[in-house]
Amino acid sequence: MISASVKLSNTFNNFFASEKSSGILLIFCTLIAILMTNSSIGHAYLNFWQVKFGGLSLELWINDGLMAVFFLLIGLELKRELYIGELSNFKNALLPIVAAIGGMLVPALIYFTFNHGTPTQDGIGIPMATDIAFALGVLAILGKRIPASLKVFVVAFAVIDDLGAIVVIALFYTAQLSAAYLAGAFAVWALLLMLNRALKVMLLLPYIICGLVMWFLMLKSGIHATIAGVMLAFVIPFSAKDNDKQSPSHRLESFLHKPVAFVILPIFALANTGITFDSNWFSGLASLNGLGIVTGLIIGKPLGIVLMCYFAVLIGICQLPSDLKWAHITGAGMLGGIGFTMSIFITNLAFLGSPEVINTSKMAILLTSLTAGILGFLWLRVLGKNRV
Repeated sequence: MISASVKLSNTFNNFFASEKSSGILLIFCTLIAILMTNSSIGHAYLNFWQVKFGGLSLELWINDGLMAVFFLLIGLELKRELYIGELSNFKNALLPIVAAIGGMLVPALIYFTFNHGTPTQDGIGIPMATDIAFALGVLAILGKRIPASLKVFVVAFAVIDDLGAIVVIALFYTAQLSAAYLAGAFAVWALLLMLNRALKVMLLLPYIICGLVMWFLMLKSGIHATIAGVMLAFVIPFSAKDNDKQSPSHRLESFLHKPVAFVILPIFALANTGITFDSNWFSGLASLNGLGIVTGLIIGKPLGIVLMCYFAVLIGICQLPSDLKWAHITGAGMLGGIGFTMSIFITNLAFLGSPEVINTSKMAILLTSLTAGILGFLWLRVLGKNRV
């Protein structure tokens, strides 16, 4: 990790600022969606997102199309971290890697304990994810009360967390697999790899055009089309020699930050957080599915993150940064319980065709993410005030 004296890069600070503002906007859009859904025009609001266009509903265009751009950005951010960021040094990367593993496995185990053998066991991936925008939004509000190392730690484990969620989506939320379309998608990916490594093509346009073809083939293959975004990210040229400023990867990442933060994610929130609160809403939270999500995110996330980090430090494979204490890691673990975007995304895949279960799951995710954010904020605020 980093020491207390290391300054955060401009790239990181720009990313942090975008995520802070995005988190505020996401809250606003979520409130609009909930108010609209539970108003007199709620039925019309929900039907609007089901309007067909080009063979897909508007909701599917958002979840399969626009969110592929979100996953492209996640992939570009992860690649930058691996090349020149906090994950480029294995010793620095190990603590957030360990945190992410614990933050995925323990919540999944808790959810599985509640739901094993039930119709909702497919939701095991829901409590595994961390929403970067909301988590960084909380840290941004705390400002200088928290050390810079904590911001980097949260970003690192949240990005790795998202990568884990992407792997889960690819492996476990695939319907019917078409080998021919899948082979076609990988053939396009191999072509892009050749353009990058062998032909040294630095223009973005060929990668974008082929990326669209790969997205279409992946959509037809049965594997979720958003995976194409991540695959594309790792074949776009990146050069550390350019000081992370002139390479196509960096230019695309810089360009996508604001559209993703201020257009794509807010639209996703408007389309996917239309939660109906009826007279029996509390019983849904008390269901095995609801309990699995709530306990997985509120208890499983901090428990998994803290225990795995403590064990890794205890056996000597990594160490805490000089300006962090275990209380900071605990607060970061609490913020890890903010699932939201990725959790809602996985919910739509896990319970396809079960609108009541989806509604209950989203309600649990929303309330739990709000609780986790408040708990993490209060914990770190008190910690900063006491300068523990």
